[in-house]
Formats: sequence, structure tokens, C-alpha cells
Amino acid sequence: MPAVTMTERTRWLALYVLCLGTLMIVLDTTIVNVALPSIRADLGFSSSSLAWVVNAYLLTFGGCLLLGGRLGDLFGHRRLFVAGISLFTLASLCCGLATSRGMLVSARAAQGIGGALASAVSLSLMMNLFTEPADRAKAMGVLGFVASGGGSIGVLLGGVLTSAIDWRWIFLVNPPIGVAVVVLAFRLVPSARVQSVVRRLDLAGAATVTASLMIAVYAIVNGNQAGWTSTQTLGLLGAAAGLLALFCVIESRVAAPLMPLALFRLRNLATANLVGVLWAAAMFAWFFLSALYLQLVLGYSPLEVGLAFLPANVIMGALSVGLSGRLVMRFGIKPPLAAGLLLAAAGLALFTRAPVHGTFVLDVLPSMLLLGTGAGIAFNPVLLAAMSDVAPEESGLASGIVNTSFQMGGALGLAVLASLAASRTGSLRVGGEGARAALVGGYHLSFALGALFALAAAGTATALLRAGRAQQPAPEGDPARQGEPVPAPEHDHAAAALPVADCA
Repeated sequence: MPAVTMTERTRWLALYVLCLGTLMIVLDTTIVNVALPSIRADLGFSSSSLAWVVNAYLLTFGGCLLLGGRLGDLFGHRRLFVAGISLFTLASLCCGLATSRGMLVSARAAQGIGGALASAVSLSLMMNLFTEPADRAKAMGVLGFVASGGGSIGVLLGGVLTSAIDWRWIFLVNPPIGVAVVVLAFRLVPSARVQSVVRRLDLAGAATVTASLMIAVYAIVNGNQAGWTSTQTLGLLGAAAGLLALFCVIESRVAAPLMPLALFRLRNLATANLVGVLWAAAMFAWFFLSALYLQLVLGYSPLEVGLAFLPANVIMGALSVGLSGRLVMRFGIKPPLAAGLLLAAAGLALFTRAPVHGTFVLDVLPSMLLLGTGAGIAFNPVLLAAMSDVAPEESGLASGIVNTSFQMGGALGLAVLASLAASRTGSLRVGGEGARAALVGGYHLSFALGALFALAAAGTATALLRAGRAQQPAPEGDPARQGEPVPAPEHDHAAAALPVADCA
């Protein structure tokens, strides 16, 4: 393929291509949930086996993010993005044409691998496309909105497609979009990559960390069913921890590690990933538990649930694309991040008063508006904080680490909060509460804990994030203007992505 000539227009068109690919992947994490009853009836799944339509995707997606990020650094970020989108597209076609349970579950696992490869490098591609601080902040807002708001759009789209046509179309809409993304990526996204010192894959490290993450995800998603103190759950979590420890030993000894452990000495990267784990746990509590409240307590249909999330999505999008970047340019990373997380915590706390006979305007909308505002403000700075200290040749790996933190934090947070909600609901039922009142009591507990997660994330960001130094815009004729990543200073990888105020 001929080299892509970068102009200002081409740069933004390339971002929209990345966003379209990211949206297709993000939608797939929630669009399936609405169609599960139809899938069960059509293909003959049992109640227990139906969970694998979701779990097969989560296992491979969560397990392959780190590997995908490093492969992007070694073999080219665009190459991995295109490979991931291609695999995801082909697997989506197989899902839509599935005639058996095994075929659907296998195709969902392949979707997870493809989604992980593309997601792991999309952030690093965006960072290398935009080197001027103002443009980077705006671009991060656009990508952040797609990543954070796509899930709730999936609920709405899944309800429309399943009700109006057939469950297979939640998958069959992907192939034409995927083909368009691949073609446009070759035409618009630059293929330049940072040359790694050693172009060799750490196979032992890749095998151990991928196995560790997959086992951990499996233990988490089955924790409620098997029991959190069961031999199965504790044994799997122990095995995952053992493999992770082995991975760390391998990484400390090999010449070309998959994940250099020195990365975690970068203060902003380590802090942003901790914030990401806590925040993802809080946000998953909002999205999934509030959807359950709307459906099981207030009696909303899946389509009505999607519409209920629409105001939060609109606000999230407007703030991510517009205000968030300006706040980061004016105040630095920490104040907007902390403010956004505190607003999200307030929204979750407000959900703890949602009654059995609630109304949308009085009992749901205020919380949704606060959560949409908080997410719209915070998503941009947390991603910028994670990438600000990282050298260009490690940007793909850092992007994979960020995605893994969000994925694992969300999965663990949701599993724990759902388990606590179910336990609280059961206790209330034993105490004589009605079915809906008991459900609400369980949700209240989980919303309160989700608010505490968001508060902890805000406190961690305020206490530990370091305000970065300014990065000068690339001059005309600089390689960055042609889509080449800007090399990091020889002895200093702490140059931040944005010129921020000294808020430390």
C-alpha cells in the first residue's frame, strides 16, 4: 500500500475511522445481552450454557489485550488494528450465520481476539496521529466518548434490531462496517511505527500473562454462580495469581520482555491504571445495575432502557468532544479528572434513593445527568494521564495495559457488586420484604459501594498523579506532521502529552 500523506483533514478522517472500528467493538459488549432470550430459543441453549455467548467473548478479549498492545509495538500499530478488525468482522459473519451452539460460542471467542487486537492499539494510533496538545485533547475526547458511550448505545440498537428484524442482525450489521473500516484504514491511517530495539516476541511471557488473564476473567464471571469462597473460584484465582507471578519472573530475566516491569515505575501510568480499575468498577455498577433497576423494578422494555440512557450519552458526548479537552488545557489533568469522578460518585449516590415506584424524571434522570457529566469530563484526562509518561516505542503496550485495567476492573467490580446485591436481596426476602422492594434494597447497597469506588478513584488521582510538563507542537516538516511518532527525549520519558498547569 502507498504511504498515507497526512494533512489536517486526513488526520481527522483517520480518527473517525479509528472511532468507527472502536464503536463496532464496544457495541458488541452490550448489544448481545438484549438478544440472549431469542438466541436461547433459536439455538437451544440451556440457562447455564447461554452465559457462554457472553463469557467466550469476555475471556478472549480480556486475555489478549496486553499481547495485542505489544504486537502492535513490534509489528506496526496499523497492521494490528487492521488484522483485529478483519478477524472481528469475519467472526461477526460466522456469529450471524451460526447454526449451532458450538459455532456461535467459537465465533464469539474469535470476536474477542479480534476486538482485543484492534482495541489494544487504537489509543496509541490516535496519540501518534495528533501531536499538537489542543488537537490531541479534542481527539482524545472523541475517542473517549465512543469508548465510554458505545455500551449504552448497544442496548438501544440491540433492542431495535432484535425486535424489528432478528437476533442475527446484531452480528450481521458488522461485516459491511468492518470492511469499510479496513479499506479506509489503509487509505487514511499512517502505517509508520516506532522501531523497537529488539523485534522479538517474548513467547513465554505472552503465554503466561494471557493464560493468567483468561483464568482470572473466567473465575470472575463465574464467581456468582460457583460461589466466591468455593474451591473452584479460589483455585482459579490462585492459579491466575501464580501465573502472573511467573510472568513477572520471566519479564525480569528475558532480554526482550513482553512488558518491561520498569513501566510501572512511571508514576502517571501506574496511577492512571489504578484509577481506571476503580472507575471501571463504579461505571459498570451504574450501567448494568441501573439497567436492571429499570427493567426488573420499573418494568421498562429493553428499548425503553436504551432510551433512558440517551440523555447521559448526549451529555457525555458533548462534554468529551468539547469541554473536557478545554478543561485539561486550562487546568491540567488532575482537577478535571477528580471533578468528573466526584460527579460520577454523586450520581451513583443519588441512585441509592431510587424507590420501588420511581419515575424517570424524578428518580432516574438526575442520576443519569450527573453520571453522564462526570464520565464526559473524566474519560479524556484519565487516558491522557496513562499515556503521558510513555515512550513512543511502548505506546501500544501502554494502550493495552490501560484497556486491560478497565476491562478487569469492570468485570471484577460488576461481579462483586452484583453478588453483594443478590445477597442483600436474598436477606431482605427472608426478612419478609416483597420481591421488588428486596431487589431495590440490593441495588441500593451496590450503588453505594460503586459511589465509594468513584470517590476512591478521585482521591487516588488527586493524591498520586503528577502534573506533566508541556509538549511543544511539532513544527511544519517534522516527521510527526507526516504521521510519524515523535521520539521521546533520550533520558526523559516523562514529557506529558499536554501543556498542563502545575497542579501537583
